[in-house]
Amino acid sequence: MSSTAIGMIETKGFVAALAAADAMVKAANVTITDRQEVGDGLVAVVIAGEVGAVKAATEAGAETASQVGELVSVHVIPRPHAELGGHFDVSAK
Repeated sequence: MSSTAIGMIETKGFVAALAAADAMVKAANVTITDRQEVGDGLVAVVIAGEVGAVKAATEAGAETASQVGELVSVHVIPRPHAELGGHFDVSAK
């Protein structure tokens, strides 16, 4: 059983996303795997790492994004199915 996880934070605005990404990699041993500008100012940052580290990192990122700008959504997927990697850019590089 894998102990890896994927974490995602979506913000309104690039500055909040950048601040959240910085807070996440400083808070825990995680890797930023993707950044998507969804449209209408929405920016999503995707991280990967051990389940506990991803949970801690997304909590830190969410707190920072809320202070700097607008936090839209946070989600953690523990032990993602291997097939996700074929359809989404979520694997650690």
